[in-house]
Amino acid sequence: QVQLVESGGGLVQAGGSLRLSCAASGRTFSSYTMGWFRQAPGKERDVVAVISWSDGNTYYEDSVKGRFTISRDNAKNTVYLQMNSLKPEDTAVYYCAARFAYSSRYYLQPREYDYWGRGTQVTVSS
Repeated sequence: QVQLVESGGGLVQAGGSLRLSCAASGRTFSSYTMGWFRQAPGKERDVVAVISWSDGNTYYEDSVKGRFTISRDNAKNTVYLQMNSLKPEDTAVYYCAARFAYSSRYYLQPREYDYWGRGTQVTVSS
């Protein structure tokens, strides 16, 4: 049984930084794609960043490029999202997700992911 547990959310002022962690267990993730998604109140869940566990290739949504960095620690089975220069519009619940990667393409839609964490709240004050 795959389990994903997020941590690291909180309240931060605009311009500040947070690092989210996603601890993964229950499987060997070497052939998996991991994603960070976020959902603001009244809005759909959208992709933030994606990383291929096997080769480390990454994808970023346009609004976070240059500010957020997704990375993985194979030894710890953990995926990170370093968020810098945070803006009030980054406020949302952030979710970690995983799916088996059948190809090298990026999986960007929530419906393409099989496993989800419970989410962690990120609030950026102005």
